[in-house]
Amino acid sequence: MPDSPNLDGEFGELESDIQQQAEQIRRERLSKRAKAALEAEKVKVQQDTERVLTRTTSLVRGLSGQDKPLVGNLIGEDHVNYVLMYNMLTGIRIAVSRCQAKIRRPLTEDDFTACHKYSFDIVGNELTPSAKYDFKFKDYAPWVFRELREDYFHVDPADYLLSLTAKYILSELGSPGKSGSFFYFSRDYRFIIKTIHHSEHKFLRSILKKYHEHVKNNPHTLLSRFYGLHRVKLPRGRKIHFVIMNNLFPPHKDIHETYDLKGSTVGREYPEEKLAQNPRAVLKDLNWIKRGKRLELGPEKRALLTEQLRRDSELLKNLYVMDYSLLVGIHNMERGNRDNVRSNTLKVFSPEVPPIRRKPAQSKGALSPEAIAMRRIMQESDPKSLGSATIKLPEEDTGERQHFLFYQEEGGLRASDEANQDMDTIYYLGVIDILTPYTSFKKIEHFWKGLQADRHKISPVPPAEYAERFFAFMKAIMRGGEGWSRWKSE
Repeated sequence: MPDSPNLDGEFGELESDIQQQAEQIRRERLSKRAKAALEAEKVKVQQDTERVLTRTTSLVRGLSGQDKPLVGNLIGEDHVNYVLMYNMLTGIRIAVSRCQAKIRRPLTEDDFTACHKYSFDIVGNELTPSAKYDFKFKDYAPWVFRELREDYFHVDPADYLLSLTAKYILSELGSPGKSGSFFYFSRDYRFIIKTIHHSEHKFLRSILKKYHEHVKNNPHTLLSRFYGLHRVKLPRGRKIHFVIMNNLFPPHKDIHETYDLKGSTVGREYPEEKLAQNPRAVLKDLNWIKRGKRLELGPEKRALLTEQLRRDSELLKNLYVMDYSLLVGIHNMERGNRDNVRSNTLKVFSPEVPPIRRKPAQSKGALSPEAIAMRRIMQESDPKSLGSATIKLPEEDTGERQHFLFYQEEGGLRASDEANQDMDTIYYLGVIDILTPYTSFKKIEHFWKGLQADRHKISPVPPAEYAERFFAFMKAIMRGGEGWSRWKSE
């Protein structure tokens, strides 16, 4: 287990200040003015957080005037999302550690619907340590996700906690889709924290048993790997659901081209003229077709990939899911990493996750003068930047990828010719966005868009048709496939 940062030293330095303020606060705690000021500050923090969560535009930006791009924004304590990230990390640390500390046992039916609740405040209690901020945290189906991580995804428990609760790469990304979710990467680029809508959270819980069974029977599945499902709630604030997922792209290879492929061609093109301003944009089906791209795979790899895509799309059809896509990252081995796309040094911050230490129950708890004094100290110290630290990404494949058939060659699938000999391209493939069921809203969208274009080529189509079209398109774009004539726009 990684060493946990100790907040006692930090608070010890402030002990005298806290004691002095505590006496004053005892005299003032019934003052309406003091209470109103405290409430106003909490409301302001919550409003700032919610304003960021409603953004839907991509936050991927490079450093102007510099060769090395910085992916996303530096999140110091003056960043509005610092509080949210601190709460996420603290909740993950405690919840996962609690589950990991228990002896393994067989799963039960109740494990798939279980929900463990934690309440954090600045004082702490017998179940949770003290934290910088007051918030509530939920850990969904922890035993199920523990089994998925350890038995089927081959994630080491200590590595998992170290990656998610140590230093963080400060990357805040917009999703390739239009969901408005945002991403954060773990410090080693292996894991992603992605916020999801409440409807997606409910749907994942409803299909969790079938998802678990599919992963168990298909260890080399291309579907997104879910490592955890959680929820954080700020005081009087909105509930923010998020998942921990695998990062499809490796930390040690530049991705030179990225495509999001659905088998749909209506509205599925990124304007080529915009690529000059955004050369790392995620391209779509028509870009792939017009560029004459294909997956260069020899007979062996082609057969394996085709069969796994068939199995995965069959599951999604049975789950009544649509709108998913195959994310394709392409690494050209001749270009290598000389363009420095991924950037070897990314800024990080330490969230100072509190140690796992229980405290005796206190009668006054979060409303005690000591707690109020601590909050004031933290509020005064928050607008300080943590500075710019650096962290080097690995130069070779690490982690659990070697266990999976399609991720064994430098973390991906290397192109091959008809004699199954290696070529100079590596593909990074995965089926993403698998939490969109075909609801009444999607049926209306299908009807409306079907009035304006070929209803068989638009993105929202019934799950059975979607799965058939998706699988047929993926077969067609492989070497030896039927080509793209069937999918070209009118």
